[in-house]
Order: sequence, then structure tokens, then C-alpha cells
Amino acid sequence: MTSTIKVNNIQNQCGANIINENSNTITLGASGDTVTLASGASQTGFGRTGTVDWQTTIKTGDFTAASGEGYFVNTTSGAITVTLPASPSAGDIVSIKDYASTFNTNNCTIGRNSQPIEGETFDKVLDTNGTAITAVYGDATKGWQFVNSNEIVNAASFVAATGGNTVATCGDFKVHTFTSPGTFCVSCAGNAGGSNKVSYLVVAGGGGAGKADAGGGGGGGFREGKTPSTPYTASPIVAPDGLPVSVQGYPITVGGGGAGGLAPTPGNPGVKGSNSIFSTITSTGGGFGSGNSGPAGGPGGSGGGGSASNPAAGSGNEPPVSPPQGNDGGTNGGGGGGATAAGVATGGSGGAGATTNISGSPITKSAGGPGDRPGGSAGSSGACNSGDGGQGIDNGGPGPGPGGSGGSGIVIIRYKFQ
Repeated sequence: MTSTIKVNNIQNQCGANIINENSNTITLGASGDTVTLASGASQTGFGRTGTVDWQTTIKTGDFTAASGEGYFVNTTSGAITVTLPASPSAGDIVSIKDYASTFNTNNCTIGRNSQPIEGETFDKVLDTNGTAITAVYGDATKGWQFVNSNEIVNAASFVAATGGNTVATCGDFKVHTFTSPGTFCVSCAGNAGGSNKVSYLVVAGGGGAGKADAGGGGGGGFREGKTPSTPYTASPIVAPDGLPVSVQGYPITVGGGGAGGLAPTPGNPGVKGSNSIFSTITSTGGGFGSGNSGPAGGPGGSGGGGSASNPAAGSGNEPPVSPPQGNDGGTNGGGGGGATAAGVATGGSGGAGATTNISGSPITKSAGGPGDRPGGSAGSSGACNSGDGGQGIDNGGPGPGPGGSGGSGIVIIRYKFQ
């Protein structure tokens, strides 16, 4: 049997209501009173007080935050992304503190999880050591807003880097050109509000041409990527996005051109060009041009031309990438393939290269070398840093006429710096 006590009001000794029920509304305490829960008691249904419950487990990797919680984030070992709660309600609150004062070395990114942050539709990057912020969700228009912050987290941040044989300024953009191997050193990775990706051109060394009834060398692989925000005219085979970068040094490889064929090398073929590399982008050296009685034209970024005695040409875009980095060589003493066209057969011209304005003015790279040049003089070579294939000749025997050598490659990196 249960007991029931029914009252409308409970008063203190002075006659003031301390519990009052009126039309389904219960009021605790009289005016000026303090209502205190007993030690060890808990409450539900009263809402938050505008503060967070700080979690004692230090966060050292990516995680999704929960409303009402604060987190110590340790980026000593690497950058961390904190994803804000999905489907937030007005008043939801999250706090973050730089545990080890390492946000400048390894950034903390606040993932917006499809909601605006300060009215903007991109993630925020915390890159100041010692940062502490509290984010409160207001509505779908402004989304999460930062309060009690000791850093201006809404500021745009831009890529900053050093390295290259030359560094030029083109409006709000920096252009680093590597004509020989080096290191692209990123000191600031930027953010989506400023810049956090780079455009690139990676051209491999061109292939050497053959000697005697010979094919031209293939152009070095041509690979270009352009960030959507970069205002320049790219090549017709550009990838529709650039590369994200992080704070580190990126070794740059600039491939050399392959040597031209020279008797008494058996079969008199040229030599394949060498690869050029930036980050995850590798452009393959141009294929060698075939010589008399030698192997068929070699595969590569663009393929080398075949010879009169071994007419098969080398295939381009080897290994295959998208967009293609080059084209096939021409058969039967044909030209080497180029970045935008195949080589022409039987003493024909090399395939056309590709033109881009990534450096601020038009430059054309990775053309194929012409095939089977008459006469005994040496075939012309590709220019330095052109990625062009060498020119084949038809002169046989031990005479002075080698096939043309391929031109060396080049790497160009462009990004918004302000």
C-alpha cells in the first residue's frame, strides 16, 4: 500500500511559499532563496548553465565532439580534426583547449559537419599555440559561433613556402620553379578560407632519339593540376584540382633527358628520359626512339617513334594516369609522341606539346622529337627543361651523327599567398 500526500503549497515559518503548484507550474524557492541539490544528488531536465563538462581523457586523434563537453586536444604527434556534433540545436556548446601548445606546428581543424561556422561554409583551422575556444550553436544562418576565444579563428590563412631555383610573384600568387632537384618547404599549410592547395606542373625528361632510319624520342610525361581559385589559362589536359599540402618538406625530382642513340650501340636506340616527381605526382620519362635493327620505340610518358627496320612505336601514358600524360609515337621512322598528340609516321614530325600559363606567361612543354632526319649530322636535342624528345636521323654506321637527346624536365608550383 502506497501513501500519498497532497498539498498545493509548502510555506516556510515566515509564511512564504517555497514550493508552489499553480496551473501545472511548480516553483521551487521563494524570491531571493537559493535552491541547492544535496551532495551526490544529480539533476535532469533543467538545461545547461552555459558551461561544459571537461573530459579528462586527452584527445590525440580525430574525434567527433558531443554537446556540453570540453576537450583537451594534444597535436604533438600530428594534426587533429574535431568534428562538431551533427544536427545541433540552439544552445549546444563545445569547448576545445590546446593541451600542449602545439596548434601552430600541427593544426587543429574544426570540422563544421554541414553546419555554418560564424556564417561561413568552410572548416576553421586553429593554428595559434595555446588556443582555447568555446563554440555555441545559434541557428542555421550563423551556425556555430565562437565565444570566450583567445584567437581570431575566422581569419583566412594562406600557404607559405620556400624552395626552387626561382620564386616569382604573380599578383596574389607565388610561383616556384624547379629546373633541378630541390625541396619545396611548406611552413604554413593555410586553410580553406585562404588557400590550402597548390597548382602544379610536373614535366619529365624527354626520350633520346635513335640513330639510322630512326624514330624520334617521346616527350616527357606532362601532368598539370589547377586549383579552382587559381586564375590562369591551363593546358587542355589539366586535372581539375590541385594538391593539398601540409607543413613539411617535399623533395622535388627533375628528370634528365635521355641520350640519343650512337653507334656502335647495338641497334642504335636512344635512351628513355627520367621521371620527375612532386608529392604524389610522378611524370614518366619519354620513351626512346628506335634505331636500325634495334628494339621497337620505347614506352613512356609519350612513346618513342619506331625505326624503318622495326616500325613499331612506343605507347604513351605509361603507366596510365588520368588525364593522360602523353601519346603514342609514330611508326616506321616516325616522330615521338607529345603531350597533346601522337607522333607522325615515316619521317614525320613529333607530337605537339601542351601549353600552360601556370608561370604567368605561356610555356609549351613535352613535344615529341621528329623522326628519321636525312643526312649525317646529329639530330637536334630537346632544350633544357622543355621535356621535349630528341630528333632521329637516318644516317647509319659509325659516323658522327647521333640521335638527338631529350630535354630535361621541370616542376612548377603555384599557390595563393595573400
